[in-house]
Amino acid sequence: MTLPRVAIVGRPNVGKSSLLNCLVGRRVSIVDATPGVTRDRVSAPCPLGDGYMELIDTGGMGVEDCDNLTDHVEDQITYALATADLILFVVDAREGIVALDRKVAARLRRQHQAVILVANKMDLLDMPSEIYEMHSLGFGEPIAISSAHRRGVHDLRDAIISHIGQAEDKPEKLMKLAIIGKRNAGKSTFTNAIAGEDRVIVSSTPGTTRDSVDVTVEIDGREFTLIDTAGVRKRSRLKDIEFYGFSRAMSSISRSDVVALMIDATVPISQVDKKLVSEVVEQFKPILLVVNKWDLAVDLTDSEEYAEYLGNEFPSLTYAPISLTSAIDGDNVRETTGLAYQLFEQAMNRMTTGELNRIIHDILELRGPSHKTGTRPPKILYVAQVDTCPPTIVLFVNDVRSFDRSYQRFILNQLHMRTPFSEVPIRLIFRNRRDTKRKTAAETDTDTKKIQTLESDPETPGLTDQ
Repeated sequence: MTLPRVAIVGRPNVGKSSLLNCLVGRRVSIVDATPGVTRDRVSAPCPLGDGYMELIDTGGMGVEDCDNLTDHVEDQITYALATADLILFVVDAREGIVALDRKVAARLRRQHQAVILVANKMDLLDMPSEIYEMHSLGFGEPIAISSAHRRGVHDLRDAIISHIGQAEDKPEKLMKLAIIGKRNAGKSTFTNAIAGEDRVIVSSTPGTTRDSVDVTVEIDGREFTLIDTAGVRKRSRLKDIEFYGFSRAMSSISRSDVVALMIDATVPISQVDKKLVSEVVEQFKPILLVVNKWDLAVDLTDSEEYAEYLGNEFPSLTYAPISLTSAIDGDNVRETTGLAYQLFEQAMNRMTTGELNRIIHDILELRGPSHKTGTRPPKILYVAQVDTCPPTIVLFVNDVRSFDRSYQRFILNQLHMRTPFSEVPIRLIFRNRRDTKRKTAAETDTDTKKIQTLESDPETPGLTDQ
């Protein structure tokens, strides 16, 4: 069900991104004093009354982008205005009305949608002269708010409801596919190719995307959310604004269901790629290796040779599928989203206890754990799946010391081959059965969180190159 769309517009630095974050209740857009931080249109479901609306943040009108992306930013603003059901026109009450505000007002008067004038940064309760001046913009009485201090937000919500009515119910949970990778790997081009429109700005200038941009699309009758993220590079080289983008990229991994690591086929795998993989593995997220710009590399190598190369570079991802694409030509793009959905479904599978115990019995028949001096003869007493996303399997044993890392990895590899979880990470927990009898529920839950990351090396590589 499509949510009503409310676009936030205005000149630079009037607090549009702060307003979106305030209404949504979490940090979605980057907030910084630098003009022109927001470039793409950033959207998020926002609570409204008993339902939800889609709130859209836009770049500042009239800003001259430092990377010559002004026309692209304007295109994103134009699209947001054209598709909005309601427009929130934000002005800075402390600065008063300036010439650029009047230009924005003239543009909005040509729109067919209703406009609510929002006087932001009303940190003082009594500012009558500033409010009076805003009437000259032609949009009636402004709603006075301070998004930084959450003043006047209730009045603004009531005004929005009076224009668009009660919003729709919150949409059902959709698969969230985060697209991560180094700068200029083609993430935004890939996002636009899937969306079928210029949803995010694409430029050869590295670092064009600063925010994490959510895009809801439907392919073959299935809706899902793409998360286009800022390109990652070495931490020491990050500028102030880039650091926000880096942080959002990391948080996008956390809130995603599946991660697509965008790899530029024309350049070697770097420590940045390996760092990103380490982040994904640590969080047990299903990952798809998307090799972009394959059209430029196809004459230099073949698919089998490149897959072997990726296996050597990412030894912890032997289970992860690989997709060879050319986002700019649209080659294999739709098929890649199909692969991502398969991973999503795998991670949501739940096996019965009987099935798992039969599989473990067969694995033990193939190879049992070694009996180490000073420990009891090793036994796996009971196996159960306790969670999904990631599939989490607890093995109750008589002595965890008998199950070394090598044997745990053996069991993990066998489970990948014998269960529906062949292409997604599996979280294994080994627990002494005798210990569980003495544990409280809270202690048992704490133990569940103390997991062994079996798919990665104990040392996490740092960001050492671009």
